[in-house]
Amino acid sequence: MDTQALTQFFMWCSVINVSLLIVWSLAFLMAPDLVFRMQTWFIPIPRETFNVLIYAFLGLFKIAFLVFSFVPYVALLLIGE
Repeated sequence: MDTQALTQFFMWCSVINVSLLIVWSLAFLMAPDLVFRMQTWFIPIPRETFNVLIYAFLGLFKIAFLVFSFVPYVALLLIGE
């Protein structure tokens, strides 16, 4: 696999991951009560615990996105020039 194909792959991975992060963040910003009710239907937890978990998952997703999608994309852009 050449660097051009890898660059395209990581570019699209980054686009998809950033889109997921934005949608997920907007869902919790715009309709936190709805999301809380939907999630506690499956697993009943207190609201404070839910807020901490959501914040932690968003942070972990952001770090994973940066490490596994965005940084390789930037690195491939730098070596491809």
